[in-house]
Amino acid sequence: MSSDKPTLVLLHGWGLNQGVWQGITHLLGNKLQILTPDLPGFGLNRPFPKPYQLDAVVEQLAQEIPADSYVCGWSLGGLLAIGLASRFPEKVLQLGLVAASPCFMAQPSSIELSVPFEPQWPGMAQSIMQQFAQSLSNNLTLTIERFLAIQAMGSNTARQDIKALKQTIMAYPTPELAAIEGALQLLRTDLRDEFSALTQPIVGLYGRLDALVPAKVVERLQQLQPQAQFSVLEHVSHAPFISAPTEFVAWLNGWLQLDKLAVNGGEHS
Repeated sequence: MSSDKPTLVLLHGWGLNQGVWQGITHLLGNKLQILTPDLPGFGLNRPFPKPYQLDAVVEQLAQEIPADSYVCGWSLGGLLAIGLASRFPEKVLQLGLVAASPCFMAQPSSIELSVPFEPQWPGMAQSIMQQFAQSLSNNLTLTIERFLAIQAMGSNTARQDIKALKQTIMAYPTPELAAIEGALQLLRTDLRDEFSALTQPIVGLYGRLDALVPAKVVERLQQLQPQAQFSVLEHVSHAPFISAPTEFVAWLNGWLQLDKLAVNGGEHS
């Protein structure tokens, strides 16, 4: 590895932009090179692949990310980070997931049941996805505002969380409609096989109150990646870096310090 500062890449989620990280980047000190790229078609990153497909989006992102980066993705950004780690492993030294899953949609059990049941894979209901897709074409701004409300759902500081999110994302251009529609469809992607095959060290942070990525998914993620280190914050929802910035930064620092100990002490298994 280079003797330069380690590079931490923070990837934002659906409908938003790099502004979501403004509240925590100043808390990380000067020991890191921090990159907060906008996803293709969002914020200041106006070019995006057409059609908006996973392979093309990840390839465009890979051009902006240095080799041997610590890549941390939130929500949709986490799904793309998994894709990046799988397709461009030289870019991702370690992978961090924040309220993210390799499979966002709830998946039913393989056994047909005639009564309501818990999905075999915890995730977002199809009905929620359909509501977002239908409302996007009617009112883009209102759809994003509703999505912001879901981010903070259940949090004790929900009102302040939503206000903070709005302030940061409004400093950047509105995403392209074709990009935001395409990115929404990416949430239907199932990368569980790719996730289970990753060889990079993996950490994850989840919120007990998260309505989009249920905390119960952590048990399934641990089965796919037994060596991964997952944490759950009890009183936060889908955006822990907004509603619990101190805890989020402590988790982030812990992850990076653990890696330094592993590198200095020998090969990380």
